[in-house]
Amino acid sequence: MNRVGFIASSLLVLLALASSMLFVVDQRQYGVIYALGQIKEVITEPGLNFKLPPPFQDVKYLDKRLLTLDSTDTEPVLTAEKQRLVIDWYLRWRISNPSEYIRALGADEKAGANQLSREVRNAFQEEISKRTVRELISTKRESLMVEVQRQVQENVKSKSWGIEIVDVRLTRADYVEAITESVYRRMEAERKRVANELRSTGAAEGEKIRADADRQREVTIANAYRDAQKIKGEGDGQAASVYNDAFGRDPQFAQFYRSLDAYKASFAKKSDVMVIDPSSEFFKAMRGAGAGSAPAKK
Repeated sequence: MNRVGFIASSLLVLLALASSMLFVVDQRQYGVIYALGQIKEVITEPGLNFKLPPPFQDVKYLDKRLLTLDSTDTEPVLTAEKQRLVIDWYLRWRISNPSEYIRALGADEKAGANQLSREVRNAFQEEISKRTVRELISTKRESLMVEVQRQVQENVKSKSWGIEIVDVRLTRADYVEAITESVYRRMEAERKRVANELRSTGAAEGEKIRADADRQREVTIANAYRDAQKIKGEGDGQAASVYNDAFGRDPQFAQFYRSLDAYKASFAKKSDVMVIDPSSEFFKAMRGAGAGSAPAKK
């Protein structure tokens, strides 16, 4: 029984010893073997590896992937015009030399991120101070980012941090809040002024168009009335000429026609009531028609 327990204990000890001596390096990581606090070996290829058990050797891991660092600083920077701007940026970087990185910054990605954050901010401050706001926002934005990346890479290389800078991007450049409010108010006042000016111009143009339309309307109506009166006068003249010609040929027919017009005017409505002597001259034409003595046309 004691022998079985001894064998089981020995196996457990061997398994624990083997687990402390074997380790796996992921394809996304570097494996760094330490021997008594010194870097013994850096493993860059993924797979199963062997080391001495602690405390003789130990292993730590570093990320070999492309890392992203976003700006967290809200302190404004100054442009060439001494304008205070708040900027946002991001940095893409990776650990290219694990040994140099660990010797300079330690086996922690956060230490490298903190150092890079200071370097990038200083580079941006230096380059932005050489440019105006207009150049920073539009005309020289790309050249600014290229220059910052070059400067940060040179500084990192000179300090042997074992870091490669892949890309630097400026994502936002804005005035500080107090200036932003002032700029917005100034822009709003300017837009209101332009809007009021456009409204005034539009109202004046509208009044001008309406006045011109009214004038043309009055002129058109006057011309139409003039032409209508002229045509009416010509028609009345021609009608009078025709009547005179017809009435001159037969006076009795003319008298009879005038009597019919008088009858029409007198009996225009069914409700009209007239008290007239039948023997009066007013019904002469009707009496003549009833007696069969209506005037004959010549």
